[in-house]
Amino acid sequence: MPEKETIERAQEDAREGKSPSTQAGEFVREEIHHVREGKHGVSSPKQAIAIGLSKARKAGVKLPPPPAGSASSQQTKGGVENGFLFLLSSLLFALTWKSGPFRAASRRMKTGFSPGGCEFGPTSGF
Repeated sequence: MPEKETIERAQEDAREGKSPSTQAGEFVREEIHHVREGKHGVSSPKQAIAIGLSKARKAGVKLPPPPAGSASSQQTKGGVENGFLFLLSSLLFALTWKSGPFRAASRRMKTGFSPGGCEFGPTSGF
């Protein structure tokens, strides 16, 4: 959530007829200030700028949408769909033999080790 002072400065810029990028610059400035204070870490200055621009858009600054192909444009296009696809892909991964209890069972089958005393496996002849 942007600070009140930042929103007021952006609204003042809008009243003075300044461009949307100048108004958004207040949000970016606030975000860079947060990074320097250590409120949260970002991996690059580009990320801090993207967060500031996103906050500006949410606050009502009339900025153009993010460029096509960027991570933020993909989020805005398919928020629910992307979330559903992520859930679906993680569920499919969990159901494969490469993860979870199936992986442990498969490992036990290969080694012939069975903690439950089960006699089935590659060494039992079954």
